[in-house]
Amino acid sequence: MAIQTLFPTLVYARRLQGGDWRRFNDRLLRECRQLALDDEAGRRWSAKNYPGGYTSYNSVSRMHEVSPTFDQLRRKLDRHVAAFARALDLDLEGRTLVMTDCWVNIMPHRVAHSLHLHPLATISGTYYVQTPKGCAGLKFEDPRLDRFMAAPPRRADARAENRTWVTIPAEAGKVVLFESWLRHEVPPNPTKQERISISFNYNWF
Repeated sequence: MAIQTLFPTLVYARRLQGGDWRRFNDRLLRECRQLALDDEAGRRWSAKNYPGGYTSYNSVSRMHEVSPTFDQLRRKLDRHVAAFARALDLDLEGRTLVMTDCWVNIMPHRVAHSLHLHPLATISGTYYVQTPKGCAGLKFEDPRLDRFMAAPPRRADARAENRTWVTIPAEAGKVVLFESWLRHEVPPNPTKQERISISFNYNWF
């Protein structure tokens, strides 16, 4: 073919598990809410750095090491991360990608998460626990954006791979994976209900 696809940016999105996923998800939901009540340090940090919302990112960021339920989540995620690594053709030199961080995010009405990436990680992702209808998805930025120079804007009906921003919808029970250098954000939650997710990092060194 005359046109080739080079340097693709891959994003993985799939159901965490088949069958009765809601029972396991309900356990995670209860623990997320209980953590938000118990984690005083996290609430103080969130008040300054995550206005209106709650995250355990700076307080309890290794939930898979303190909760059997979250460790079960880690085991379920391991196979998705392994599949994504194969799709990326990663040469891990005989090492294994291991979960290093795992934390909870609760976003009430109008709470947003600004544009960022995950330094010192290889693969990052989010598992969605509670996603009220109409809540914000995960918005990814084209990593080439600062090099477009004189490029015209893309058409409104451009294919996803040609857009400068792409949003993956948030859906309870779904996991989304991406390489940690890929910048992303969560726009303000327009709904009255809490958007609850679990974020995590995997590393190979």
